[in-house]
Amino acid sequence: MAYLLSDNTTAVHPQIMAALAAANEGHAKPYGGDDLTARLTVRLREVFEHETLLAFPVFNGSASNCAALMSLVRPYESVIAHAHSHLEQSECGMPEFFTGGKVLLADGSEGKIDPAAVAALLQLVGGKGANYPRPAALSLSQVTEAGTVYGTQEIQRLSALIKGHGLHLHMDGARLANAVASLGCTPAEITWKAGVDVLSFGGTKNGALLAEAVVFFTPALAADFIYIRKRAGQLASKQRYLSAQLLALLDNDLWLKNAAHANAMGDMLRKGLSALGLLYDLPTVANVTFATFPPSRAAALQRQGHLFHPWPLFGENVFRLVTSFATTPQEIESFLTHCAAG
Repeated sequence: MAYLLSDNTTAVHPQIMAALAAANEGHAKPYGGDDLTARLTVRLREVFEHETLLAFPVFNGSASNCAALMSLVRPYESVIAHAHSHLEQSECGMPEFFTGGKVLLADGSEGKIDPAAVAALLQLVGGKGANYPRPAALSLSQVTEAGTVYGTQEIQRLSALIKGHGLHLHMDGARLANAVASLGCTPAEITWKAGVDVLSFGGTKNGALLAEAVVFFTPALAADFIYIRKRAGQLASKQRYLSAQLLALLDNDLWLKNAAHANAMGDMLRKGLSALGLLYDLPTVANVTFATFPPSRAAALQRQGHLFHPWPLFGENVFRLVTSFATTPQEIESFLTHCAAG
């Protein structure tokens, strides 16, 4: 059977479990005062080629996004996001709860925010003055919820547009590794060099147990984040265990190797589905794929033990299939064989 529900349902990568075991010795200063957390900041500065970035480990992706936005958005302000974004669809109002502000939705095909839609929204809201929450940030997902990837120039264009209006740029990087592996660029090129101010750096979907980090490329924006993280319930007393996971991911580029494998399995899946006429028409290039199955075929696949999610946002009989570092070619072959059998 193929387990294609999500990339956050896999077991923890063995190297990360080993790192946790190694961290589980003796005593360490609490609340981020440990050596592993200090090393994590140094390592992230190396990976992102940024000498002054600040990094704060947290437990999960939703809190990573929303705590990051608390540093950018005040209660009388707003954040712009795509209508299909995780921020809008899967965080139970947390952005509004954490920031006190409002989420404004911008359209765009293939899961990407259209700069023209952002420009129109800024013009509309700007004309309302104090009657409407002032836009303070734009949040984009990399990889998007549609499985597509923003190129460097696309991010640069959005950044230039919003910064001309005084907004900051946040990136939901739950699958950043998959984007980097897909584009063949450096992490710096699609983050701060393209204009990203704050990054939610993902680990859980890429082999970690539970570990993400809020990374500030504009350090001044982190001035109050030690308080924000505490108020958000994201300050771990035994923070060394979060930092150990992220360090293990970064060690010898494990995060990129995991992502490259997940992407390769996605490519294998897409080629097979395309040959069968079942691939949903989206230019997905990472580890998230969409397929169209008649109800009878979807039910048959599920009876055979294959697991995947329906995705009604894209229409009836559309399903999302997600590969991970743990997906094997044999799983994909089995799934495609059963797809072909009808």
